[in-house]
Amino acid sequence: MLPKLKKIRNVYLDHAATTPVDKRIFDVMEPYLTEEFGNPSAIYNLGRNAQKAVSDSRKNVAKLMHALPENIIFTGSGSESDNLAIYGVMKAHQGKGKHVISLSIEHHAVLRPLEDLAKSGFEVTYIPVKNDGLVDVDTVIKAIRSDTILVTIMYANNEMGAIQPIADIGREILKYRKTHNTPYPFFHSDACQASEYLDLDVEKLHVDLMTLNGSKVYGPKGVGVLYLRRGVQIKPMILGGGQEKGRRAGTENVPAIIGFAKALELAQKEKDKESSRLRALTEYFWRKIRENITDVRLNGPEIGENRLPNNLNITFLNIEGEAMLLYLDEYGIMCSTGSACTSESLEPSHVLRAMGMPYEMAHGSLRFTFGHSNSKADIDYVMKILPAIVAQLREISPVNMGRIKHAKFK
Repeated sequence: MLPKLKKIRNVYLDHAATTPVDKRIFDVMEPYLTEEFGNPSAIYNLGRNAQKAVSDSRKNVAKLMHALPENIIFTGSGSESDNLAIYGVMKAHQGKGKHVISLSIEHHAVLRPLEDLAKSGFEVTYIPVKNDGLVDVDTVIKAIRSDTILVTIMYANNEMGAIQPIADIGREILKYRKTHNTPYPFFHSDACQASEYLDLDVEKLHVDLMTLNGSKVYGPKGVGVLYLRRGVQIKPMILGGGQEKGRRAGTENVPAIIGFAKALELAQKEKDKESSRLRALTEYFWRKIRENITDVRLNGPEIGENRLPNNLNITFLNIEGEAMLLYLDEYGIMCSTGSACTSESLEPSHVLRAMGMPYEMAHGSLRFTFGHSNSKADIDYVMKILPAIVAQLREISPVNMGRIKHAKFK
């Protein structure tokens, strides 16, 4: 029987979907929403103030990434940055080749453009991942062909937190280019989930393009960044006034750009301390689940250096994840069944399926992602409710999944 609580508290455990705007970030944005509202293209004082704010933000982001200011393109989202990287590179260089390499577990902001390119004559090779969600470096490099123009591999997975060996892949791509005396393939990484917890030094990561966004680092929604290494040509997707050196037209979202730059600064400054705190919280929650609920499985790498410190993706056997989500919401507990961008889909996670998980098991998975506001008190509150929800849903489940309990992964 589900517990009756005198007081329902809100527990937000979906920080991989989006984060609240940090008060420190809102404070630096606020003047540019009101009195400092100028268009950065205007030549009078109000416009010049806005232009300087954008320029300073660009310099700050570049410094955090060990890049040059001219390498930074501000966009309207992480998805736009991914699209600009993929379409921009492939269409600018299509005379040199039409082959792209990626992972089967990428975010849809990468997968959908690749699918679209494939319809117009480009070729895409999807590298499989192991059962823990990690990719083998040698497998990526062996897939490179003479007509490969781009390799796009995410830094950290949004659903199950696997941190890919981006620096190792980038290093091997550089070796390939040197050995074959070619500038190709270029290397792009979607780092939206990584920017709160991992090093973003593009020189150490050996990337040519990298995607970031504001809503994953306690900054505003509707702003993204594409890092573009000097010398890499892209074809713009949005034409107009020539902003961002002609690579992305449109009046700059000045408050969001300023907020993003400050958010990234704080994230990188505080990442080591916050990563340690959140990893301990994640371990605590996983231990409590195993102690109180049977037939559960951790999806992705073991908790540690190969996994984002705030991510816990769990399969509860014999249950539909969507049903658990709705029950938990009644108690103020917010989590996810996977990517927020596909939350309305009834299909199981393409990420878990690509890792070899059977269809029915993938349907019984929940993603918990922790953030600044979470504490052990939140976990203790969840554990008052979660075991009872699992027990009730298993009792009424129309599927007796004893066969799934012993299912083998590919």
